[in-house]
Amino acid sequence: MPSGIRANRSFRVIKPEIRVLGVDDGAFVPHSGGSVSIIGVVYRGSFWFDGLMHTEVTVDGFDATDRIAEMILTSPHYKQLRVAILNGVTFAGFNVVNIKTLHRRIKLPLIALTQKKPNLIEIRKALENLPKSEQRWRDILDAGSEYVIPARNGKSKLYVHLAGLSEQNAVRIIQIASSRSNIPEPLRVAHLIASGISK
Repeated sequence: MPSGIRANRSFRVIKPEIRVLGVDDGAFVPHSGGSVSIIGVVYRGSFWFDGLMHTEVTVDGFDATDRIAEMILTSPHYKQLRVAILNGVTFAGFNVVNIKTLHRRIKLPLIALTQKKPNLIEIRKALENLPKSEQRWRDILDAGSEYVIPARNGKSKLYVHLAGLSEQNAVRIIQIASSRSNIPEPLRVAHLIASGISK
């Protein structure tokens, strides 16, 4: 295994070229029951695009955790990865990723990041219209504590849930991976690609 940090170790030194995976979904038709593209983008820090991953998940389904885990574990880039950043914990509507389960499966630290503070009251209400709403709600709550951290510009805030790393290390990784916006570059590019191919 290349030198670096996996889930069961602590970060000693976080290098500027740390390999970071960003994961986001594409556009979709709500309540359609169809599938949505999930894109994973690998960067070295925020400057070198290293690779691309793809899978699909069901709109408002229950397969996001499994499909994203499979996408990562079967990628030729997996052994080089040191951390994964997800665009929140919900994909394709309310197909919820249990970040603790995903963390155990892929053995990588995880950051679930959003720019807007999640409104849990609105989320709980929306889940009432979906099957197995309690299971979805438990997976959301299982993400644990929410941390509010500064964005790259020092003015905006980011909201994160963590699995397998400390708040301090998450802040450092996000700073390293963000160069062109407040969003880490692998996540920003994953969003652009996923949005482009879904359209």
